[in-house]
Amino acid sequence: MTLTDLIPASPQPDELFTAFAGWTEERGITLYPAQEEALIEIVSGNNVILNTPTGSGKSLVAAGAHFSALANGQRTFYTAPIKALVSEKFFDLVKMFGTEKVGMMTGDASVNPTAPIVCCTAEVLASIALRDGAQADVGQVVMDEFHFYAEPDRGWAWQVPLIELPQAQFLLMSATLGDVRRFEADLKRRTGRDTTTVSSATRPVPLFYEYQRTPIHDTLEDLLKAGQAPVYVVHFTQAQAVERAQALMSINMCTKAEKDAIAALIGNFRFTTKFGRNLSRFVRHGIGIHHAGMLPKYRRLVERLAQAGLLKVICGTDTLGVGVNVPIRTVLFTALSKYDGQRVRMLRAREFHQIAGRAGRAGFDTVGTVVAQAPEHVIENERAVAKAGDDPKKKRKVVRKKAPEGFVSWGEETFTKLIDAAPEPLVSRFKVSHLMLLSVINRPGNAFEAMRHLLTDNDDDPKTRRRHIREAIAIYRSLEAGGVVERLPHPDETGRIVRLTVDLQDDFSLTQPLSTFALAAFELLDPASPSYALDVLSVVESTLDDPRQILHAQENKARGEAVAEMKRDGIEYEERMERLQEISYPKPLVELLEHAYEVYRRSHPWISDHPLRPKTVARDLYERAMTFTDYVGFYELPRTEGLVLRYLASAYKAVEHTVPDHLKSEDLRDLISWLGELVRQVDSSLLDEWEQLANPEDEEELEESLEERTAPVTANKRAFRVLVRNAMFRRAELCALENWDALAELDAEDGGWDADRWADAMDAYWDEHDDLYTGPDARGPKMLIIDEETVQGAWLVRQIFDDPAGDHDWGISAEVDLTSSDEEGRAVLRVTGVDRLG
Repeated sequence: MTLTDLIPASPQPDELFTAFAGWTEERGITLYPAQEEALIEIVSGNNVILNTPTGSGKSLVAAGAHFSALANGQRTFYTAPIKALVSEKFFDLVKMFGTEKVGMMTGDASVNPTAPIVCCTAEVLASIALRDGAQADVGQVVMDEFHFYAEPDRGWAWQVPLIELPQAQFLLMSATLGDVRRFEADLKRRTGRDTTTVSSATRPVPLFYEYQRTPIHDTLEDLLKAGQAPVYVVHFTQAQAVERAQALMSINMCTKAEKDAIAALIGNFRFTTKFGRNLSRFVRHGIGIHHAGMLPKYRRLVERLAQAGLLKVICGTDTLGVGVNVPIRTVLFTALSKYDGQRVRMLRAREFHQIAGRAGRAGFDTVGTVVAQAPEHVIENERAVAKAGDDPKKKRKVVRKKAPEGFVSWGEETFTKLIDAAPEPLVSRFKVSHLMLLSVINRPGNAFEAMRHLLTDNDDDPKTRRRHIREAIAIYRSLEAGGVVERLPHPDETGRIVRLTVDLQDDFSLTQPLSTFALAAFELLDPASPSYALDVLSVVESTLDDPRQILHAQENKARGEAVAEMKRDGIEYEERMERLQEISYPKPLVELLEHAYEVYRRSHPWISDHPLRPKTVARDLYERAMTFTDYVGFYELPRTEGLVLRYLASAYKAVEHTVPDHLKSEDLRDLISWLGELVRQVDSSLLDEWEQLANPEDEEELEESLEERTAPVTANKRAFRVLVRNAMFRRAELCALENWDALAELDAEDGGWDADRWADAMDAYWDEHDDLYTGPDARGPKMLIIDEETVQGAWLVRQIFDDPAGDHDWGISAEVDLTSSDEEGRAVLRVTGVDRLG
C-alpha cells in the first residue's frame, strides 16, 4: 500500500496528520516533536522553515508535505542542489506514492514531468517560476539543502521561486540555516500564509567533541579500540584522501571473519580500472574511499559496505556534507582550513556543521563523536619537546618544524569557536540573465511590471538592485536591437506590451542551452568528409560544460611534449617559456565554431549567457584509439576517473539526442554506439539509471546486488566492432611510433608479445618502408578485415598498414577472444603476427 492509498476522503488537517502519522507508526517510526510540529503547520496550510540538525528526519517531513499537497489537489515540487540527490529522492517518492504520481526533471532527464509530485533541480523550478510566474501550476515547494541560497553561482535559483510563486506553500529545509527571521517575515509578506520556523538544537544523537594532539594513526587506533568506528576521515583534496587510505593499510582494521564478510558482499563486483584495483585492496582491509572524482559504482560500493557496518574507516572529502548516504559514528577532521579554488581559508561555521553533523547514526548510536586533529607540525613539535623532558639544554636544541608554506594556522581555540558558532547569515545571490528576460517577456501580462517586481523586490541591497536594473536594460536593448523583441502598439489579448519575434520550444529553459546552436552548426559540416562523424562530436562537445581537471591535464601534457620538442630543437629557455604561454588544450574546429557562434548570437543574443567551450575529450579518446583505462593513465587522472566517465556519459547523451537522425552517418552511428558501450562497460550505473528512470519500479531489484548487470560487450556488435577497430589501430599507431614498450604493456595483461618481439617483427617492414601512416585513411574500415566466423570462440582480424607505397600488404593479425572480452568489458586481443601477405 502506498501513501496515495491513505489519502482521506475529507482532507482536513487533523485527518491528514492522523493518516500520515499512522503510516509512520506502521513502519516503526516515532515522530520527533520537531517533526510533529512541522507537519501540523504544513497540513494547516502554513509555510515552514525547518532548521533542525542532520539526522532529525527532515526527509520524512518533506514526504508529509507532498502527502498533504496531493490530498489537496495541489502540484508539489521537491528541489535539491545536485542531480544525484534529486534522482535518489525520485526513487524514494516512487516507492512511497506510486510510479504514476511522481515525475522528475533535471535539465538532461525528464520522466513523467506532468505528475503531481515532481523532483527537480533548483534551476529547473526557477525556470518554471520565471516562465509562468503566479500562473505556474505549483501549489507547494519543498526546498532541500536551502543553505545553497547563498551559493555564489547558483543562489539565484533558490531565490527566484520565493519571489515569483506567491501562490505556493513553502517548506525550506536545512541543518545550517542560521538566523532565518527575515525569511520568515518575507515569506509571510509574499504568500500571505503564516510562516513558522521549526528549529531544534537537540540532535536525536548528541555529539561529543575532541581535539587531538596525537598523530593521526594513533588517534585512529584509539578510536577503533574505543568502538567509535566507522570513522569518516575528512580531507579537503581527493589526493590526500587516497594517500591517507594507503597509509592506513598498516593498521589491522578487521578480524578474519569481518574480512570474509566484506569479500562475500563484494562478490563478483567488477573493479575495472587501476584505481578500482587499489580500492579493492582498501575495502577488503576495512578502509573505504569516498569522493566526487570516483566512478559512481565505486562510491555506491563503499556506501553499501558502510551501511552493512563492514568498513571501519572511510577516507573522503568534504562532499560528505551534501546528502551523502554514508552512515558513520565518528567524523575526524584532518584540518580546519581548506583551499577554496582561490585561497586557503578557515572553514566557515556552516561548512563545519554540515560535515560534523554527519556523525552519529540515528537508530544505531547513542552518541556521535567529532574529532579535530592538531596540525601535523604542531604535533611533531610537541612530541619533540616532550621527548626532551625537563632538561633545559635538550629543550633548546629541539629543532621545531615549521608550518607548510601557505598554511593558515588553526588550533583548539579555532575548533571551539567553530563548535559554538552559528551558521553565517545567508547572503542573496540574485542575478540577471538573458534567460530571465526571455522567460518573463514570453509569459502573458506586462513584462516591464513583472521585471520591475523581480529587480526591485529581491533580497539584494539598493545599490546592487540598481546594478541589476542597468544590466536588465542593457540585455533588453540587445534583444530589441537584434529583432528578437518588439514593442506592441497596443496590449494584446494576454496583456503583453512587448513580445518575442522568435518561437521558443516549450521546454526552452529546461534543456541544454546551446542545443539550438549545435543544430545550426551541424549544417556547416561536410557529410562527405572522412572526419564528419568526429566533427559532429566536436560541435556537441563545444556545448558541454568544461571538465576543468581533464582540460588542465591535457594542457600539461601538451606543454610537456612541446618543451621536450623545443629542447631537441635547441630553443633557449626564455623563448621556450614564451612559446609555452600560447599552448593550451586541443580545440578542434575552434575557428569555425567561434565564427558560427558569433553569427548565431546576433539573432539569438540570449546565448551570450552560455559561452561556447570548444574542447575534445570524447573525440580525443577515440582518435587516440585508447581504452578508458589507457586514457585515464595517459593523462594521469586516476583520482578523477569518475569525472572523466561522467563527461563521456554526458557527451554520449548529448550527441545521441541532439543530432537529428537524418544527419547521422553510418560512421557517426558507429561512434555513438561505441561511446555508449564504453561508458556502460566501465560503469553501467550511469546509463542504467538514466535509461531506467522511466521504469522506477525496477530500482528495488537493481539495488539488491552489488554486481553489475552489464550486457556482454559482444552483444552490441556495432560497438564491439569499433572497440576491435580501435584496439587494432592503437597497435598500428604504436608501431609507427616504434614505441615497443607501450606495445608490450598494452598486451601484457593478455599474455602478449614483449618489446623485443615487437621490434623484431617490425624490422622487415622498416627494411621495405621509411614510414607508416596513421591519418584518417589509415584507421578507416577498409584497412581492417574482421572475420566474424568464430573459430574456437574468437574472431580473426587483420589491421592493414597504410604504407607510403600504397601496397597495403603488411599488417597485424590477431584473434579476438570473445569470452574474455565479455568478462572484461573490452576487446581482448591476442596478436598472432606482423607480416606481409603475398
